[in-house]
Amino acid sequence: MKKFDSLTPIGLLIGILIFIFGVVSEKGLTGFLRFIDLSSMIIVFGGLTAAMLISFSLKEMRLLFTVIRQAFSRQDNNLSQLIQLFVRLSDRARREGLLALESEIEEIDDPFIRKGMLLAVDGMDSDVIIDIMNAEISAMEERHRKGRSLLEKAGEYAPSWGMIGTLIGLILMLNDLNDPSTLGPNMAIALITTLYGSLLSNLVFIPLAAKLALKTEKEVFMKQIVIEGVIGVQSGQNPKLLNEKLSAFLSGSDLEENTSDNMVEGDE
Repeated sequence: MKKFDSLTPIGLLIGILIFIFGVVSEKGLTGFLRFIDLSSMIIVFGGLTAAMLISFSLKEMRLLFTVIRQAFSRQDNNLSQLIQLFVRLSDRARREGLLALESEIEEIDDPFIRKGMLLAVDGMDSDVIIDIMNAEISAMEERHRKGRSLLEKAGEYAPSWGMIGTLIGLILMLNDLNDPSTLGPNMAIALITTLYGSLLSNLVFIPLAAKLALKTEKEVFMKQIVIEGVIGVQSGQNPKLLNEKLSAFLSGSDLEENTSDNMVEGDE
C-alpha cells in the first residue's frame, strides 16, 4: 500500500528556506525582492519547456506530473511478513498440494506475487516462471527509466537555460555602457537566470530523479525475493529451509523481526 512520503516535501522546504535565509540574512526582505525577476523566470521556464517538448513526445510529457507524484509516495514493504507468507504457502502446499493454494492466492493483494503463485499452481516449469517474472521486472525497470529520464533531462536543461538567460542579460548590459552606475544592478539581474536554473536542477529535478531510482532498486529487490519464494513453494521446498533461504535477503533489524515472528508462531 502506497503512503505519502513526507521526506520529499520536507527536503524541498528545507532547501527553499536555506535559499531564503541566504538572501534575507544580509539585506532583509528588500534583498529577497531583488531575486524576483519576471523576464528571468520566463527565459528559464519557457526555455526548459521548449527543450522538453523537443526531446519528448506529448504522451511522454503527460507522464511528468505522474512521475513527480511517485516521488511523494512510498511503498511499505515488510520483508519479514513477505517471508512468512511464502513459508505459510510452502507449508500448506506440502501438506495439501499446490491446488489447495488457489483460494489463498486470490486474497493476496500484490499482483506480482499473485501472478507468480498462479503460474506455479498452473503447473508451469520453474525456469518458465523465472523467465516470465524476470521479464516483468525488466519491463517495470524500463518504464521507470523512461519516466525518470523526464526529470533527468529537465535537470540537465534547467542550468543551461539559466546560462542562456545570463548571456542575454550580459549582451544587453554590454550594449549600454554609457552609465557605469547601472553595471552592478544589471549584472545581478543577468545572473539571476543562472540561479533559477541551478536551483531547479539541484533542488527539484535531480534529487527527485535520484529518489525514484532508489525506489526502483528497492522494488526490484523485493520482486527478486518474491521469485525465490514462488520457486521455493512450487518446488515443494521445506518451509524451514525456505525461511532460511529468504532470510538471507534481510538486514539485521529485519532478521530480528523475522526471528521474533517465528518464535511467536512456534508458541502458538
